[in-house]
Amino acid sequence: MNIRYLMPLMALFLTACATEPPAPDPAQDGGLLWVKHSAEYRAMTEQVYAKATSDLPGFIADKSWSVIPGQDDAAHLPVAVILDVDETVVSNIDFQLTFERPFENWKLDEWTRNTVATPIHGVRKFVESARAAGVTVFFVTNRPCERIDGIDDPCPQRQSTIDDIGEVGIETDAEHVFLSDERGWNREKSTRRNHVAETHRVVMLIGDDLGDFLPCVRKKPYAPCTNSATGADRMKMVEDNARLWGNGWYILPNPMHGSWTSAIPR
Repeated sequence: MNIRYLMPLMALFLTACATEPPAPDPAQDGGLLWVKHSAEYRAMTEQVYAKATSDLPGFIADKSWSVIPGQDDAAHLPVAVILDVDETVVSNIDFQLTFERPFENWKLDEWTRNTVATPIHGVRKFVESARAAGVTVFFVTNRPCERIDGIDDPCPQRQSTIDDIGEVGIETDAEHVFLSDERGWNREKSTRRNHVAETHRVVMLIGDDLGDFLPCVRKKPYAPCTNSATGADRMKMVEDNARLWGNGWYILPNPMHGSWTSAIPR
């Protein structure tokens, strides 16, 4: 082959090698590989949603029941459940296995726009059952609203999130999907849960992170929180709310990312 043709081919090859993400290492990436490949992970998500589906009629019937602290006079309100999105409704395991570190929000947003969302097993049947029982389903996610060059929408991530949820077979709209960094909200989800509780009796929370259930769980606090949460603080929160786990609060496994990483001893 003529050398002038060979050199560009070699340059392309070297560029591809330089940008190819490293293969997952079972010793370092066990959590990622477990989520991607284990039957146990699927069994756990199916189990969580089956239990939630089974419990829901009782919570609907009990007019005094709410999982929002302080919501004591909500018997007259319509019933709602609140779900997180990532690793609760849609799985981002393929992104986690392939994206180039470090994580940045635009990388996940770009990936979700160019791939068809993968469902968490069990979620679609649960949402169908909830809606059939007259329950309104809200989604509270910490995907942030951020401008993208060339797009007029100040929060294009809202529509891409709605599209993701739709791709797993659950139709929704902007009135039921709440992101961070919109309407004055930040990454503290309790503010958005309380927003839902203004108009609905919230009988169930489903997520994969302690922040999907409790306020002020992070090392870096967001208003109205002022104090940093330590690992010991987080453990005490779990203990103090023992009656709700599997009884109104349903948590899915996520060993990949989340507020728990900030509590790891350094």
